[in-house]
Amino acid sequence: MNKIFLVFAFVISQLIFAQTGKEIIDKNIEVSGGLTNWKLLNSVFLQGKVTLGVNDEYPIKIYQARPNLTKTSIIIGKKESAIEGYDGNKGYAMNYATNKLQEYPNYAAEGFDNDFIDFESKGFEARYLGKEKVGNAVCHKVELTKNVNKTYYYFDSKNYMLLKEEKKDETLLYSDYRKVGSLMFPYRIESSSAKKDSDYVMLIGKVEINKVFPANTFKFK
Repeated sequence: MNKIFLVFAFVISQLIFAQTGKEIIDKNIEVSGGLTNWKLLNSVFLQGKVTLGVNDEYPIKIYQARPNLTKTSIIIGKKESAIEGYDGNKGYAMNYATNKLQEYPNYAAEGFDNDFIDFESKGFEARYLGKEKVGNAVCHKVELTKNVNKTYYYFDSKNYMLLKEEKKDETLLYSDYRKVGSLMFPYRIESSSAKKDSDYVMLIGKVEINKVFPANTFKFK
């Protein structure tokens, strides 16, 4: 009888955690602009600066548009140079050995929306893992799983904004949220990894949404 009760309690607890994880994600979507406004977002242009290592600082521009178009450029000597992107057909990135853009046939293009938007229809499952601190902030920790891939998200328990994201090979910290139109964007993003070979700090100076880009913006050149 006790074993049956324990199994029943475990099943119920898992259902509660799954529901709570979804509620936290839904709350984040709500406070960061609302589902309708996020779905009306068709393009984003970010401009700022990125610091690599200790002293390597570069102006940076990031272009993104539906369904999965993207381009990241850095400015050196007033010249804008693409270092990574996807033009709808080809993925490309800078080969620093040759100092030239190179096509990558197996480039995995990411979707325009983050994983939170309609996460269940994308095949993700959400599970609430309790509370943990990120810096001085107490956060709700949510595990988002698809197949064998797991990502952990930490949402501020006071305002439900995303503060931290833990992937398999990278940890991202988000801060300095500001409103652009009806949506909230982090103006500081810090990336770190175990190997420390691709760590960076990005400070955003300007965000433009639903901007119409020239037709050749994302083309592999």
